[in-house]
Amino acid sequence: MTDTYLNLVNAAPFAGVAKRLGLPRPVELRRYRPGAPLVDGPVLLVGTGAGAQELADELLGWDLDVVRHHRPKQRLGAIVLVLDDVTDPTALSAPVLAAAEALRDLRPGGRVVTLSRPAADTTDPAMAAARRGVEGLLRSLAHELRGGATGNGILVRDGLPVTVTSVVGALRFLLSGRSAFVDGQFLTVVDGQGTPDPDADRPLTGKVAVVTGAARGIGAAIARTLHRDGAHVIAVDVPAAGEALAGVANELGGTALQLDITAPDAGERILAHARDRHGRLDVVVHNAGITRDKLLANMDAARWDSVIAVNIAAQLRMNEQFLASDVFGAGGRIVSLASTSGIAGNRGQTNYAASKAGVMGMVAATAGLMPAGATVNAVAPGFIETEMTARIPFATREVARRLNSLQQGGRPTDVAEAIAFLASDAAGGITGQTLRVCGQNLVGA
Repeated sequence: MTDTYLNLVNAAPFAGVAKRLGLPRPVELRRYRPGAPLVDGPVLLVGTGAGAQELADELLGWDLDVVRHHRPKQRLGAIVLVLDDVTDPTALSAPVLAAAEALRDLRPGGRVVTLSRPAADTTDPAMAAARRGVEGLLRSLAHELRGGATGNGILVRDGLPVTVTSVVGALRFLLSGRSAFVDGQFLTVVDGQGTPDPDADRPLTGKVAVVTGAARGIGAAIARTLHRDGAHVIAVDVPAAGEALAGVANELGGTALQLDITAPDAGERILAHARDRHGRLDVVVHNAGITRDKLLANMDAARWDSVIAVNIAAQLRMNEQFLASDVFGAGGRIVSLASTSGIAGNRGQTNYAASKAGVMGMVAATAGLMPAGATVNAVAPGFIETEMTARIPFATREVARRLNSLQQGGRPTDVAEAIAFLASDAAGGITGQTLRVCGQNLVGA
């Protein structure tokens, strides 16, 4: 769906008018394009610990222009702030202010990424204060960035080097155009699992992936992105969407499976399909979902129960079947679609918000049940430009688009890119988490 306002404020003479009136001025985001540079310009890496130099050496191995000190008017593609060794809030001053001096030279579409430790990993009050301080400053900074630039953070559990595979993989994702609509968020690397992706541009080469709700919208975008990254795709949707489902599967050279995911044997049928055609199943994306909106005072059992059945109960049942099967084995990935409605709530969506909050609770608890090397995570989209949001009344839609730091709606591909990263080998140390793809929505946590 076209964002007419975004196009207008980036064209003369409307750009000047919008600036004078103080109107929101969203810009076209820097998104992934095969063959494009990972970062548009030099990367300033700030930090004094041993980890900072180790990470600088890693980035140099990517053929990036890495600088340790900023020169005035040197245009930067990214700023990486390594704060893994801070032990007291006063220690934040020097590195943070050094990065601050370079912010005005950050290019449009630039990236700011912090690397630090989780506050929960220490019982030392000063150290916990410093670590939590990094989270506060990064989220605030993300609100300040302009020109489509984003700010995100990586939390590295105590005892892990900042150069383990999943830290490096998360950094590559957050620096790249794949993370265009991820802003003000943190990814936590919980262990040293994960192996380098054999091909940075096609990290899912040879993987077998199933995507539910794949006939249209975000589901179709996920299927296309996984295929672009090298996966063999099994596209799943209800029989009523059979024609559209077949179109997506044929486009990708994959297979279509018409299936009601609320059926008791849905997971077993998916496993049988994957086993018969590929011999295994590597990636499961639980995308299928429905809405049946109504104020709670007017809610009936049919609306409530149908949303719970599709959005969370089906996933719980299928996951049990997947984890009990040797078709879905070591190194497997499960990624579920949550929603910012499950974080902040949304008027008229108590059933939907309960189901999506349930998804986040499910992945956090399921992480401890996964086989060694396997992960389960969720992605929580905010306002995404889809056929569904196109039906929202004009004024409401315009307000919803602007209520984030990037001042625009995301695209289905933005959700798909986050899922593709979490499905990759490099994300093996990230599990039990929910990554928001919302442009740093101003509502909720």
